[in-house]
Amino acid sequence: MAKAQPVARAPDTPAHRFRGQIEAAVADGVSPEEMILRLTLRDTHLLSRDRTTPLDDISYADGVMRYLGVRVEKGGVPDSILDRGAAAL
Repeated sequence: MAKAQPVARAPDTPAHRFRGQIEAAVADGVSPEEMILRLTLRDTHLLSRDRTTPLDDISYADGVMRYLGVRVEKGGVPDSILDRGAAAL
C-alpha cells in the first residue's frame, strides 16, 4: 500500500500572515493609510525578499516601504503586529 503524501501547508511568511489581517481590517472599514505594519527586522527582510509575494503588493516611495498600501515600520518590536491605528481604540 502506498504511503499518503503530506498535505502542503501554506507558507508561514509575513506576507501570508498579514494579508488576511489587512484585508479583514479593510473589510471593517479601516483604510490602509490608518494602519501601520510593525515588523521585526527579520520579518521585514523576509517580506522584502519573498519571491511568492506579487511585486505590486510591496512599494517604496519617499523612503517608506508599504505592503498592500500599509506603511511598514522596521524593527523596534519583539513580535510583528498590525497596528490598526485609531480604529483599534
